[in-house]
Parts: sequence; C-alpha cells; structure tokens
Amino acid sequence: MTTKETFFKYITEGNATKGDFIPIGAAMLNGETITGAHVKIPLKTMNRHGLIAGATGTGKTKSLQVLAENLSDKGVPVLLMDIKGDLSGIAQPSPGHPKITQRQEKIGLPFEAKGFPVEILTLSEQEGVRLRATVSEFGPVLLSRILDLSETQSGIVSVIFQYCDNNKLPLLDLKDFKKILQYATQEGKDEFNEAYGRISTASTGSILRKIVELEQQGADLFFGETSFDTQDLLRIDENGRGYINIIRLTDIQDKPQLFSTFMLSLLAEIYSTFPEQGDSERPELIIFIDEAHLIFNEASKALLNQIESIVKLIRSKGVGLYFVTQNPTDVPEDVLSQLGLKIQHALRAFTAKDRKAIKLTAQNYPDSEYYDTEEVLTSLGIGEALVSALDEKGRPTPLAATMMRAPMSRMDVLTDEELDNLYKQSHLVKKYNETIDRESAYELLNEKIKQAEADDLKEKAQKEQEALEKAQAKKRSRSSSSRSSAMNPIVKVLTSATFIRSVFGILTKVMKK
Repeated sequence: MTTKETFFKYITEGNATKGDFIPIGAAMLNGETITGAHVKIPLKTMNRHGLIAGATGTGKTKSLQVLAENLSDKGVPVLLMDIKGDLSGIAQPSPGHPKITQRQEKIGLPFEAKGFPVEILTLSEQEGVRLRATVSEFGPVLLSRILDLSETQSGIVSVIFQYCDNNKLPLLDLKDFKKILQYATQEGKDEFNEAYGRISTASTGSILRKIVELEQQGADLFFGETSFDTQDLLRIDENGRGYINIIRLTDIQDKPQLFSTFMLSLLAEIYSTFPEQGDSERPELIIFIDEAHLIFNEASKALLNQIESIVKLIRSKGVGLYFVTQNPTDVPEDVLSQLGLKIQHALRAFTAKDRKAIKLTAQNYPDSEYYDTEEVLTSLGIGEALVSALDEKGRPTPLAATMMRAPMSRMDVLTDEELDNLYKQSHLVKKYNETIDRESAYELLNEKIKQAEADDLKEKAQKEQEALEKAQAKKRSRSSSSRSSAMNPIVKVLTSATFIRSVFGILTKVMKK
C-alpha cells in the first residue's frame, strides 16, 4: 500500500461517523488534495466550541461562512458577529466561478449555489433588528463586572438594585441608573442612610464616571426596551433551515467595551434561559465571534473570568461558541483549552515574535506522522487550513491539512436594495424597532423629588403662616396692654375723687348734727 493510500485510509477511518456531520473539505498530503478523503465535523460535537484562526486574507471568513451555511442546512440556527461587514451575502446564492468548480472537483463534493434565511441585527443606529437589554436584566453582579468596579463600588450597586426592587422602581436604561445614584447621595441621602448606611459620594462619583465612559461607546442605545428575546435566535424557516442571524458591527470596531458588554449580556441570558440539553445529537445554537480579540484584549480580569466560566458551562445548553481571530494567542489559554474544533489557516512569520507564536500554536495540535505542523502552518495557501476536530466520542480526529470547500452563498455583501428587501420582510424589525420609554426609575424619582420639594414648600409656608399668626397675636397682646396702662392714671384719679367726695359727704353730715 502506497503512502497516499495509507493516508487516505487514515483520514477516512478517523473521520468515520454514524451520525449527522458537516464535510468541510478534503485532506491534503505534500500539497496535493486527496480527492474523497473528506474531513468531517460530527454535528453532535459542534457544541464543544471552536477556533478559526489565521493571518489576514487566508480564508477565515470563508471557513466561517461554510460552517454557518451547512449548520443552517442541518436545521441549526446560527449567530454571526459581522465586524468587517462582509457576511450579508449569505442571503444570496453564489454566482459561481470556474475556480469554485475546480476546487469542488478536487475535494470530491458537488457544488450547489443557494442563499440562506438571514436576519440582520444591530447594536447601533444602523438598519436592522435592534438589540437591547434593560439594566435590571443585567443585575448588580454582571453590571459591576462590565464597569470593572471595586468591591466597595459593587456593594453600592447591589444596594441600588435592592432599593429599586423594594420601592418598585424599574431600572430600564442608564439614565435610570444615574438618577438613582444621584438620589442616593443627595435628595434621598437620609432615606438611604437609615435603611442601608452611609453611601460615599466619592464612590458614586466613580461609578457615574464609568457609566459615562460606557455611554460614550454607544451603550445608551443598547440599554432600554424592548428587550431582545434570545428565543428569537432559534427560528427555523418553512424549509426546515435554521436562520443565520448576522449582527452588523462595522461601526463599533473602536468600541470594544460596548462589544464586550453585549456579548457578556447575551451569553449570560442564553445560559440562564436555555434548558439543559445533555448529550444531544445536534446543537441548539452556534455563535461565531469574529475579531475575538476585541473581547479579550480590552476585557478586565473580572470580565475575563466571567467569560471563561460561561464558555465552560454554556455547552451543556447545546450552545457552541466559535472564536475567529488572527492568532490563537489572542484567546486566553483557559478558553483555548475548552475548544474542540480548530481550523487553523496559514500564519506568517515576519519577526522573531511571529516565529515564537507559530511554535506555540503548533503545540496545540496532536502529533502526526504525516505532517511537520510548524512547517505546514507557514506553507498553507488561501482556502487551506490545518484541522483538528472531535469525533462522536469526544476523541481528536486525525490532524489534516485541508482544502476547504467553497461557500454555496455569495462571497460578498448585499446591495442596499437587497438589504432593504430583507428589512421589509423581517417580522423582528416590527417587533423590536419601536423605542419604548415607559415610566421607570428616572421618571418616578423625579416625581418623588418634586413631591418632596412641594411638601417642603408647603411645610415651610405653613411654618411661616404659623409664625406670622403668632407674631400678630403677640402684637395684639402688646397693644391691649399699652391701652390698659394708658387708662390706669385716669382710673386712679377717678377713684381718688370718688373717695374724697365720699369723705366730704360724711363730714358734712356730721357737722349738721
């Protein structure tokens, strides 16, 4: 048996599967594509998370597109983070090309051009289904981690949430939260001191500054109503295909804190609301996070710990997370160790640091008698990748340099007219794009403050009236006393005259006798 035949057997037996699977390409040996030596990913293990990495222009986005298309075809919904704005073309079929036909023939897979059910979502003022969440839904712990608060500041946030719960004050958006922070150290200071102890103005000032920083990245658009229901990510179309939900993030590349806030909120919401799946035959949802370094490079230690915890736990909900980035070292080791599928496109070694990174990357893959992993990583062409997956029993499949299959949909963006048609057909746009600003903590506290001010004015006016009446009574009393004093001499004179007349009358009577 020749080396080529041995290799073919090695790949096909190592990729044998009884359940449903996604064929992503054919294995290569010494630069030659071995037709029919298909590299497969069992659908059952797609919730074990994954990584798509490689230098710019090596085909990462196309690999993401291939996985998303095939998952949709299998009835699995997908959520894509579209940082570069080049994934909307999934909604339209590929126009085809001789090079695509040639590639598919080498791989040994037929090519079928088709579009897929797509929903365009947005975090900003771009067109699409608006994604929002309320401050209350974040809760004190998650919000404190997003803001990177100290232990003391986090305690104040917990007190704020408790006060709002006790007093039925809805915390919907950031202006609600800022208002209650202000109230706690100003108008409502005595009330808070009595119920929860003294709250430091220095601490609330620091929290307010963190909130302003978040607002400057556009978070005021994200926090509010109507909250997005994560169940709407799980829709299936009339043909049994899962919806591919694409979040347009082209305008927040310079707003990593907002991106991290959204991602952490989404993952926490999914984890808390999705039921346990157990060891199911297919995932419930697959999430692709493009340009993953935007999350990890700017994240605080607390935020990283939260992400790592969710990555470890969320697969039990049937959710797979796939990080797309230029270099595997962009992903923390604790997260990287949880990733079952690795699709590694070419890496380029221009510096000593690059060569060191390639050496470290090679150590993340199982040994193979057919490949020098470090050498392969730098010699892969466009649309080729080193692939390591898990079989149905959770064991690594044979390491394979792979000619990746071509996407079935368009490898380009939709036109403005095509996007408009998508928006018009969307039921979710109608559901979520109306901004609701119902009565919440901001309005209720303003009303409470106004009422308190009115009560204070009323009490002050009443006290002034009482003081006026008291002064007037005192004045009347003094006036009466003065009149009495003025009459006293006259009374005395009259009394004396009467007495004298009486005496003279008596004397006259005596003398007559």
